[in-house]
Amino acid sequence: MLLPAAAVIVGLVLLVWSAERFVEGAAATSHRLGLSPLLIGMLVIGFGTSAPELMVSALAAGQGNPGLALGNAYGSNIANIGMILGLVALIAPLTVHSSVVRRELPVLGAVTLLSALLMWGGVVGRLEGTLLLALLAAFIGVSIVQARRGVSDPLAAETEESLALHPLSLAAGLVWTGVGLVLLVASSRLLVWGAVAIAQGFGVSDLIIGLTVVAVGTSLPELAASISALRRGEHDLVLGNVVGSNLFNTLGVVGLAAVITPIEVAAEVLWRDWSVMAAMTALMVLFALGWRGRPGRLNRLEGAVLLAGFVGYTAFLVRLVVQASGT
Repeated sequence: MLLPAAAVIVGLVLLVWSAERFVEGAAATSHRLGLSPLLIGMLVIGFGTSAPELMVSALAAGQGNPGLALGNAYGSNIANIGMILGLVALIAPLTVHSSVVRRELPVLGAVTLLSALLMWGGVVGRLEGTLLLALLAAFIGVSIVQARRGVSDPLAAETEESLALHPLSLAAGLVWTGVGLVLLVASSRLLVWGAVAIAQGFGVSDLIIGLTVVAVGTSLPELAASISALRRGEHDLVLGNVVGSNLFNTLGVVGLAAVITPIEVAAEVLWRDWSVMAAMTALMVLFALGWRGRPGRLNRLEGAVLLAGFVGYTAFLVRLVVQASGT
């Protein structure tokens, strides 16, 4: 068990480091090639931080462990909202100014509901996976059209400020993108092998390992990016990062994994894991959009609610692992 545990730790460390290099390189390359700051903030940064989830889930599905892929995607969504937004809002309340982020929030809510319908039959097959990928492509197309309209948005200004902190040349951006991508694949392989071995050793499903260790680990790039943006006062970039990442996880990560290998969905995924993800998504949408004239913001109390939900859910899953290992 020591070797798989070491593989998970080393894999996670390399995964976080390579993801940061990949996102930094991809953002710089996109900027040098003339992509608008708004589009970089909406897609490159938000989706790029989900590169670890995509790599891990694709490899897990390809190796016959689709449960790990599904757990990684949904567990990361829960961690993004509960651990990242909850913790960040506790440090400093977040105010939502970006109209782009405000439009994406209901889309995320609708996509979350759709995911339940697709799992209702007990299998997310290749047809459902193709549908999810098609919806992701449609979302990207709409985002490109919106960005080309040249509408001023706080998210664009915050992204431009962030890019100015790492003024990489086009060559350097391409190099870091390539290096980050190669290391993402290598570290994902190491992580998947260790996670599956640990699941087998403890006698629990790879779904549980995906929902806990792997999900939290692959969400660390989002946490690092969010704390960095918070220190610069870029509140819309923090929320936009989480919303974009969760959209990509639900549509792209699960969709690709299902196309590679159909995912059998156990009953507890719907009533336990999806329900928690849906509830936390609904709370985030409610807090961020505001109600009864209240401006959209996440205060410390709301951050504490999100963080408490994540801690309680994770504690429940850890208890399942302990019970399984004791039998």
